[in-house]
Amino acid sequence: MQTTHLLASLIGSRICHDLISPVGAIQNGLELLSLEGALRGPEMMLISESVSAASAKIRFMRIAFGMAGQGQKIGRGEVAGILDDLSQSGRITYDWTPTGDFERCQIQEVFLALLCVESAMPQGGVISVTRADKPGCNWEVSGPALAARPDPALWRVVEGREDGTAIAPAHVQFALLPALIRDRHGELDLLITEDSLTLRF
Repeated sequence: MQTTHLLASLIGSRICHDLISPVGAIQNGLELLSLEGALRGPEMMLISESVSAASAKIRFMRIAFGMAGQGQKIGRGEVAGILDDLSQSGRITYDWTPTGDFERCQIQEVFLALLCVESAMPQGGVISVTRADKPGCNWEVSGPALAARPDPALWRVVEGREDGTAIAPAHVQFALLPALIRDRHGELDLLITEDSLTLRF
């Protein structure tokens, strides 16, 4: 991994690590209040849902932008749990079919691909994740997305036809995904139809 990518991953891991502890403490406190019967009313329910959503997002971001050590594994249960929790508070749901344990670096790439595809789904919908059965291709991430969203130039970055030097922070996944795959000697393909996008890598 290039030095800049390594430093970015370490920073991402550190930030997420420092954030998840206080969010987890708030979750535990809310659970205790619930057990004591003190957690009542729409206000407390909103707080509980918001904390759960924040925890899921931090866990997702920790994998997507954090350090993915060589040989580290992630089980299907952990991945499915994160995606299920994210689905509770958003317009996007996930259809995850792969089973078994996965290399953390592969799940990092999948999560970055999810961020790319969902940014092109203004109406929401279902993103499908499958294991590809093709030489040199392990994963397929697809959804009812539009290549014109959020900006066609971002998809040219994914394809390697433009560099990502002018990308805004909100779209960093479009530059990071192809860079990581190149660093790991993989290939990334983008398939565009009138009403869908598929990333294969």
